[in-house]
Amino acid sequence: MFLKRLKLNSYRNYETLDFEFSKNKTLFVGKNAQGKTNLLEAVYYLSCLTSNRIKKDKELIKFDSEFCNIGGEVLKTGTDIELDIIINPPKNKILKVNGIKKNKSRDFVRVLSTVSFSNSDLLLLRGEPSDRRKWLDNAICQVYPAYLDKINKYNKIRLQKANFLSEFQGRFAFSAGNGGTGTSNYDMLDVYNMQLANSSANIMYLRMKFLSELKKIAKEKHLSISKDEELNIEYENTLSVGFLPVSELSTICYEKLNEIKDEEIKKGQCLVGPHRDDISFFINGLDSKRYASQGQQRTIVLALKLSELDIIQEKINEMPVLLLDDVLAELDNLRQNYLLDTIKDGVQTIITSVDTLAFDDEFLKDVEIVHIENGKIKTP
Repeated sequence: MFLKRLKLNSYRNYETLDFEFSKNKTLFVGKNAQGKTNLLEAVYYLSCLTSNRIKKDKELIKFDSEFCNIGGEVLKTGTDIELDIIINPPKNKILKVNGIKKNKSRDFVRVLSTVSFSNSDLLLLRGEPSDRRKWLDNAICQVYPAYLDKINKYNKIRLQKANFLSEFQGRFAFSAGNGGTGTSNYDMLDVYNMQLANSSANIMYLRMKFLSELKKIAKEKHLSISKDEELNIEYENTLSVGFLPVSELSTICYEKLNEIKDEEIKKGQCLVGPHRDDISFFINGLDSKRYASQGQQRTIVLALKLSELDIIQEKINEMPVLLLDDVLAELDNLRQNYLLDTIKDGVQTIITSVDTLAFDDEFLKDVEIVHIENGKIKTP
């Protein structure tokens, strides 16, 4: 897999850009706030239709513009594939593959696979549970494109249920206070719970399946860096269960939702489901969120990112594109060398940095160096 071309229009601080990648390694160099990270974000968006920096797509659109365009050309299994995205809120984004409009996200995200590693990822362990869920979900999408549709479906049902709880909260209270049961309301809630239980089970199953495979690889990579520290990863879910078949997870989730339905009505919130789960990391049995040093946490994240590369290659039989956003400056020599040794093996790597000082001359021999200034490629 090779990203041959990236095209941008009215995207972030780029009025227009048409860049062709000529080497397996590309280094974008420039001062802060010039648009280096924006380029990597655009590549990442082409691969999974989400940004790892913002929540609303409209933030990607250049100031004073109504829409933006992200396009690319990917060489995959010997075939050139053109990707095109038009973002024009509040309308749905338009997705095209080889000029043909795609209505399902999975038909688009199955083309380009990426692994992104940035400074914000180094704070993954100390961040919020939502940060870790987003990391996991984005990684799974690279391997199982249909997973994105499952996430979107779950979020849609959860939002509908949350609105229902909020809208009818007073009616439940009124019925209870007058000796009624609010049967029709409870029946509607039961419909939402059945849908959520099935949707939750599918998501939780894939999360636990992916993590069980990822942690085997990550444990080995972590040990090769740390030498004597064992990494373990656990999926912490609101059902307090381990890896089970989808049918069993669905049954347990439905029973749990029925058990707490009065509490959900009282609080007007969805209290059980994948949107409240978390991932825990342990070093030699100790919770890394509480006890790991900054260096140990960075070792964990580095092992995770490199494990993503391996597991994606194994699943799709193609090496994904690696995106490194100014991350080398934050790693010590040991971790820098381990990372650079890994990316010598033929993986297309797109890197950003304020300068070339973090790279030795041998590494830079095969690197295309591109200077970025104020959203433009600066010619020598």
